Amino acid sequence: MTTDADRAPKTPLLDRISTPTDMKRLSDGDLARLADELRAETIHSVSQTGGHLGAGLGVVELTVALHAVFDAPRDKIIWDVSHQSYPHKILTGRRDRMKTIRQKDGLSGFTKRSESPYDPFGAAHSSTSISAALGFAVARDLGGACETEHGDAVAIIGDGAMSAGMAFEALNNAGGLGKRMFVILNDNEMSIAPPVGALSSYLSRLYTEQPFQELKAAAKGAVSLLPGPFQQGARRAKEMLKGLAVGGTLFEELGFSYLGPIDGHDMEQLLPILRTVHQRATGPMLIHVLTKKGKGYAPAEGADDGGHATAKFDVATGKQSKPPSNAPSYTSVFGRELAAHASRDDRIVAVTAAMPDGTGLGLMAERYPSRTFDVGIAEQHAVTFAAGMAAGGLRPFCALYSTFLQRGYDQVVHDVAIQRLPVRFAIDRAGLVGADGATHAGSYDIAFLANLPGFVVMAAADEAELVHMVATAAAHDDGPIAFRYPRGEGEGVTMPERGEILEIGKGRMIEEGSRVAILSFGTRLGEVRRAAEALRARGIRPTIADARFAKPLDRDMILQLAADHEALITVEEGAVGGFGSHVAQLLSNEGVFDHGLKFRSMVLPDIFIDQASPADMYSVAGMSGAQIEAKVLELLDIAQIADKRA
Repeated sequence: MTTDADRAPKTPLLDRISTPTDMKRLSDGDLARLADELRAETIHSVSQTGGHLGAGLGVVELTVALHAVFDAPRDKIIWDVSHQSYPHKILTGRRDRMKTIRQKDGLSGFTKRSESPYDPFGAAHSSTSISAALGFAVARDLGGACETEHGDAVAIIGDGAMSAGMAFEALNNAGGLGKRMFVILNDNEMSIAPPVGALSSYLSRLYTEQPFQELKAAAKGAVSLLPGPFQQGARRAKEMLKGLAVGGTLFEELGFSYLGPIDGHDMEQLLPILRTVHQRATGPMLIHVLTKKGKGYAPAEGADDGGHATAKFDVATGKQSKPPSNAPSYTSVFGRELAAHASRDDRIVAVTAAMPDGTGLGLMAERYPSRTFDVGIAEQHAVTFAAGMAAGGLRPFCALYSTFLQRGYDQVVHDVAIQRLPVRFAIDRAGLVGADGATHAGSYDIAFLANLPGFVVMAAADEAELVHMVATAAAHDDGPIAFRYPRGEGEGVTMPERGEILEIGKGRMIEEGSRVAILSFGTRLGEVRRAAEALRARGIRPTIADARFAKPLDRDMILQLAADHEALITVEEGAVGGFGSHVAQLLSNEGVFDHGLKFRSMVLPDIFIDQASPADMYSVAGMSGAQIEAKVLELLDIAQIADKRA
């Protein structure tokens, strides 16, 4: 019988590495061989667990070179997004825990400060690394830590992440301050989807249309790193070539010395260049490195997304072991319905921020490419761009993950809500998402949208309800409207042939009962049903209602539920301040609590919940069917009696 150990690659050099310090004794030839072993180990590791693969394979040589040249953790190596950090984790003392990655009580799939001193700054969202590195550089120079603890700051950022405004804000500030720091632009021409926009075209021209290759070192900056006698001539050559070659002029105008582009898979280039800049740089330095996502593993290199994220897979074939689907995913339902509405209404357009497939817009882009816009990693721009199209008479759908919508919140308030523009927000990955953990959880959108005047906020209880909500949003021209839905498969319900337009602010009764009413908002309705089944076995028949809307509330239904029952419980996949808080405000304003109504609101707890399966995460949150049942028993003062019987 073949075991995991039998399938594991032979890694004699990697076996000698416990921390990056062990790499300092290796020759350059050994470091190149170590990179080969690290790539094989990364492939084997991810094949056992699933996770992010392509990004890590693209930076194997860069990871080895950085740890060989710099002195982490004194030097702060900051991975932007950090889904490419698996090789980094293997080299920094976590190799034996890689089998736990993205699992309950295991390693995070991203860098995490509490996990290791080699992770100086946590990440998972993009375009934060340069700002953080500048912060470390300033802290170093102002004595934020003793000299033995604070060294250089190195930010590694992808070309996709460089499309975000925050990256340029940081570059501008860093260039102005002139602090010694390093930005490594990891240019693989692919973030998750192919990169878009003028910056991507600019970076491509740097290495596809460059004349005078023999003078590229002078043309592309870093003149101050050359020996003194050569600097004056190099500056003259550089100025002469500025009009003929693009070079690194953009970055130099922002105050950075620019070096590159260089081959990020060639250790004979990487090691001497990093050693030179490490020894000689005095101010901010940008090193432009060309890499290939999925490098060294044919199935990843050949995948459209470069092998971005995978389930467990067979290393020999690359075939992933995904369980069969029992129902369509919420994302695919949204994408199909949006394309169907777009076929009937040429005013419908779609906007996403670097996640066309992740948000289900692939079909829309295929059928209506001129009406589908991927703006890159730029959520702030995406929101205001959609607002402008709405003001211009179009019907924009802005499709973003809940966790990424947070990045455009000021624009949601200022550019959409205040102007009451009919932007439709399709909010994917609502609620707890599983392996990506707290950084990707969609916990807050109910609270931060439902407090905005004029906003309509819906949540789909199942995939059929999502069909109706897409139709409702498409027809809604009276201000902004949002609908949220989770990651993964639907409930397997019967699907309508065509969505119906819901009456704004009206919920639906699911089941009539007595004594206690459970008012659900979102896909916890399935768990509410399971709780009700268990309660019926105890002789308790709860009323179940689906709110559909957090704003505006179904005032009549809620007040009737309060009047007809001694207890009312709300359940939602969001944080405090959301649906339940709005219901409590209504009941308080109406004086319902004066008449003795027992009320509880079940929301996500005031903690960040680490990665696990969604079921385990909701159990931690206290929102499983059994926990909803227990809440009902507690509220009706039956729990103690039930315990005594047991």
